[in-house]
Amino acid sequence: MKRRFEIVIVGGGVTGLTLATLLGKCDHADALDITLIEAAPRPSFSVKDPVALRVSAIASGSADVLSSVGAWPHVVAARLSAYESMRVWDENDSPESGSALRFDAADFAVPQLGFIVENVLLQYALLMALDDTNVVLRFDSTIEALPGADLVVGADGVRSRVRELAGISIQRRPYEQTAFVTHLTPENGHNQTAWQRFLRDGPLGMLPLADGRISVVWSTGPEQAQAALAASDAEIGRLLTEASDFVLGELKVAGPKAAFPLCAQTADETVRAGVALIGDAAHAIHPLAGQGANLGLQDAVELAQVIDQAIGRGLHPGDRPVLRRYERARKGANLTMLHLMTGLNRLFATDSKLAGEIRMAGMRLFNRSGPIRERAVKVALGVN
Repeated sequence: MKRRFEIVIVGGGVTGLTLATLLGKCDHADALDITLIEAAPRPSFSVKDPVALRVSAIASGSADVLSSVGAWPHVVAARLSAYESMRVWDENDSPESGSALRFDAADFAVPQLGFIVENVLLQYALLMALDDTNVVLRFDSTIEALPGADLVVGADGVRSRVRELAGISIQRRPYEQTAFVTHLTPENGHNQTAWQRFLRDGPLGMLPLADGRISVVWSTGPEQAQAALAASDAEIGRLLTEASDFVLGELKVAGPKAAFPLCAQTADETVRAGVALIGDAAHAIHPLAGQGANLGLQDAVELAQVIDQAIGRGLHPGDRPVLRRYERARKGANLTMLHLMTGLNRLFATDSKLAGEIRMAGMRLFNRSGPIRERAVKVALGVN
């Protein structure tokens, strides 16, 4: 009789649901008993609902992953905002200058640079894709000890309970910034463009939404973020209009608002015998480039492949030598992105005149770098 393996995934966010779907549809799914446990209620979505506050920038490569498991068609049928251009500039510069970074999909022979999608819609789409699998879903459930399974996967975020119960320590480096998020209606159309202005206190990102509004992620000092939370909508609109350099004209608050502290975080180990960490449970980075969700999806893809291949070779998917293949495959890319985001944030945060001149010279050089620029963008897009 063929051996069966029990896999428990803790965390029902986008990363955990993606892993569950990949495993539920893999070549050796018939050898797996998969359970997903999530502390929150089962997410619900309707196109009649207003656009949710939490959105993610989904790279084209990540969209391909979601398409491969049958989730992406549900996203497309509901709503999403493809963005075709990106503009990045320094607060001492303008978005039209030669030192501002400009990315256009046509320059890289792709239809779009990525998509802005609500997290709850991604969860809903993955749950729809899970309908034709044997994955057991347990929402409104918590764990008090590590489940007795062949493999327990922690996909439960920066405050991972799995990581804590496994006794895996973390390296945590606060950015001394807080992200203030809200939706705004711009006076001028966003033109399917993602905008980012680097300010001394942190970057201001403006992402295009399908209904013409923009989603703003403003990484700033904790006191400034708390003041914005307490301010009136009119005051916030004026503040962000000025912070955005009026690039989209006057901005008016048109949605909920929230704030959360930012930090860089890495687990000292991402695998142990019978335990693996993916997504934010393993690594958390600055949101300035919108790569967090994509890194988590890539983790899920790699771990699913390692598990599927191990079973095909007659190996135990929870053995540490097997799981180390996942850890080695993802460690370099995750650490590189973490250090890059941390370095960029620090570089743009300094108000040194010399540093500012070096920044703009470097951006001009990058704009003219040809193959280097193309390679960097395609890595970010998750395409070859």
